[in-house]
Amino acid sequence: MTMTDPVADYLTRLRNAIQAGNKRVDVPASNLKREITKLLVANKYLSGFTEIKDTPQGVLRIQLKYNDAQPVIAGLKRVSKPGLRKYVDAGALPRVLGGLGIAIISTSRGLMTDKQARLAKLGGEVLCEIW
Repeated sequence: MTMTDPVADYLTRLRNAIQAGNKRVDVPASNLKREITKLLVANKYLSGFTEIKDTPQGVLRIQLKYNDAQPVIAGLKRVSKPGLRKYVDAGALPRVLGGLGIAIISTSRGLMTDKQARLAKLGGEVLCEIW
């Protein structure tokens, strides 16, 4: 069975693991999910991740980050959906909670945060918002 929206599935797995208080979560690997995870680790929303090659596709084992038993990620929102893509130019990049959160943008130079895209003066597809 093919998955219609792998990014939404990824965000839902993270959200469910955070709400359950889990220390880690396993998600099926893909290049897009790997890059999103790298951005979240670089922006200190996740502790880290390892890649397990037990199947041809592989699995990303993501370590969630908590501060005093409170999750660092307070919210996840899918913006661009398969039925309605959301593209913005460099001047209209979203600011999540006035700059306290990040938006992940798919640009012609790969995935980057809204801050990085603003500095590079690039627009693209707004995949999701994290705060």
